Amino acid sequence: MKKKLLLFITSFSFVISSFSQLQITEISEIRDDSLFLNTSEINDGIIAVIVTGGEPPYQYYWSNKNTALDENISYGCTEGTEYSVLVTDANGLKAKKTFFIEAKSIQEKINSAFLPIVGFLDMVIFWDPFHAIGIYDNIIKNKKGEVLKHANGDPKTTKIPIVVVWLVLGAIFFTVRMKFINIRGFKHAIGLVKGDYDDPNDKGEVSHFQALTTALSATVGLGNIAGVAIAIAVGGPGATFWMIVAGLLGMSAKFVECTLGVKYRKVDENGEVSGGPMYYLRDGLAKYKAARLGKVMAILFAILCIGGSFGGGNMFQANQAYEILGSQFPMMADNGPLFGIILSILVGAVIIGGIKSIANVTEKIVPFMAGLYVVTALIIIFMNLSEIGNVFKLIFNGAFAPDAALGGVIGVLIQGFRRAAFSNEAGVGSASIAHSAAKTSEPVSEGIVSLLEPFIDTVVICTMTALVIIITGHHELSASFDGGASLTSAAFGSVISWFPYLLVVAIFLFAFSTMISWSYYGLKSWEYLFGKSKVSEYSYKLIFLMFIVIGSSVSLGSVLDFSDMMILAMAFPNIVGLLFLSKEVRTDLDSYFARLKSGEIKKYK
Repeated sequence: MKKKLLLFITSFSFVISSFSQLQITEISEIRDDSLFLNTSEINDGIIAVIVTGGEPPYQYYWSNKNTALDENISYGCTEGTEYSVLVTDANGLKAKKTFFIEAKSIQEKINSAFLPIVGFLDMVIFWDPFHAIGIYDNIIKNKKGEVLKHANGDPKTTKIPIVVVWLVLGAIFFTVRMKFINIRGFKHAIGLVKGDYDDPNDKGEVSHFQALTTALSATVGLGNIAGVAIAIAVGGPGATFWMIVAGLLGMSAKFVECTLGVKYRKVDENGEVSGGPMYYLRDGLAKYKAARLGKVMAILFAILCIGGSFGGGNMFQANQAYEILGSQFPMMADNGPLFGIILSILVGAVIIGGIKSIANVTEKIVPFMAGLYVVTALIIIFMNLSEIGNVFKLIFNGAFAPDAALGGVIGVLIQGFRRAAFSNEAGVGSASIAHSAAKTSEPVSEGIVSLLEPFIDTVVICTMTALVIIITGHHELSASFDGGASLTSAAFGSVISWFPYLLVVAIFLFAFSTMISWSYYGLKSWEYLFGKSKVSEYSYKLIFLMFIVIGSSVSLGSVLDFSDMMILAMAFPNIVGLLFLSKEVRTDLDSYFARLKSGEIKKYK
């Protein structure tokens, strides 16, 4: 429950002697009122400005882009952040005032502490190289050529983030380098997952199918529901086309990293496997006289992966699962800590048994949750089958001839590519940690299995979300919803009223499965840095479970932004390693298919 509103008023006056200093001769007084909700919530600061003197009407230019030019009150301000307002009267006289909203609660202080870090990472990870060198104008205009603006009058812009460029160019390179393995390896991948080539004598801890479901459980999550809705809200229906294209290209990047994960894995005397980018960066690059670079990038990757496991792979999932459950079941309101404790017990019961326990759960949950979601979406699509032609028309027209307000073809393409890259994590390297535990003596075989992940995650599940939103017409109503999950839920509920309850079940399972898989990714990175021991293992798992309770109980803000950026940043060291080692992967791939054709690689079923 929110406590009563407390009003903090700070007044100041300009005397006549200060007029010349401000170059204002008419405005005699400006008083600023800073209003704060006395809650532990973040981003709920309010600043009010009262202007006397001068000639009304006044125009207020706020640094907060969401505040209109005719508003003297700015809502949704972030604590611990400086804001400014430039007031202009009817005669053009101006006065400027800056404000600083103090962070008081623990949440607000933590959030404000991460803000400068997030700002720096944003400049690095989301830097737009094409705009920086003047290749294109990033200002968005409508069909008439008029600049579209935020509420405060600043022009709206689009960007092509360097991390998306890095991921997509890497995916294109690996697709060509591996002779379109994403297409020619698809049928064989199905046979491998079915167990047709499983040799019972192969080393490893889990089957091909279990490795696939474990990695899928980490990528199939709330991004498939909320993220896709946001991509369509920002980029229009055309973003769906580019999302599918990026998913198909990402299959090749996933193949390369998971092949290397198995090739450079370590198996201890107990048969426990440790693998992933940490090992192929360190050991693989050493073969190319880049040992020092490899070691540095391996450590960097491990640090980023641990951070990502606590945030995007944990707190975000718990936080959003609680919010969505609370929206459908009011009795859950204000019970975040209790929800977090229950969820942490469920997660702890699974992860305590390691990768085998995780795989045993994911091999059951993933097919069920994916099937539940896809079948529900297909029911809605078939109920609106007469609209399917119009839907594909909207998608293709939106992809190649979009509204300029959406940023043109570039803007729509980037939204689609960005959603796909963030969703299937192809090129990020995380999935190779799970696939390295597969029972196989052929690294290439596990790489081929892994290329199914972006297909299922992006081409199937993300596309289903997009089709439901578009076919129900909710892509035109996106401005009416606070977030992507609520937009998707409304689209499902518009057809059959109780469908959102099925969506809640799917969302909970998505969040739960993502957490148990990311706990394994984080643990392997933790052990790489701190060594493998029971103390090390249980220390990480205890911290991981504590973050579930925290994520369910507090607003996260910049902390989650920071964590998400860490996951994306994993792509930089990982793809460098993939480029170094792509030649040997291509050689191994050619050898594998030659042996498969000759019958040297045998079927066991």
